[in-house]
Amino acid sequence: MKISHVALWSKDIERMRQFYETYFNAQAGERYENTNRGFASYFLTFPGAETKLELMQQPTITDQPEETPLGWAHLAISVGSEKEVNNLTTVIAGEGHTIVGQSRWTGDGYYESVVADPEGNLIEITI
Repeated sequence: MKISHVALWSKDIERMRQFYETYFNAQAGERYENTNRGFASYFLTFPGAETKLELMQQPTITDQPEETPLGWAHLAISVGSEKEVNNLTTVIAGEGHTIVGQSRWTGDGYYESVVADPEGNLIEITI
């Protein structure tokens, strides 16, 4: 297993993209947008690293405590195949943990499920 990517909610992903490109030599992929949700993101790659950083923004995500907070959103862990995503999701569910999102292909090209750890932190299980 390996960490695939880490996601960060942001108010201004263009500004954040520039910061990581300028100071950490990140390379941004194409901007992804889901106009129905008002969601936008970039996946950033870093020299010599396999793990990516996903910068995300959406108008409903704010820095107000009663809303979904800005900051780290989830940890994505790659398990290698659709079959392994499905199997691990089934095992985790079978042991009583919360499944937040069932296995599926996402609009930005990931096959994933989403589970919550014991403290409610989100983990995307990906290919």
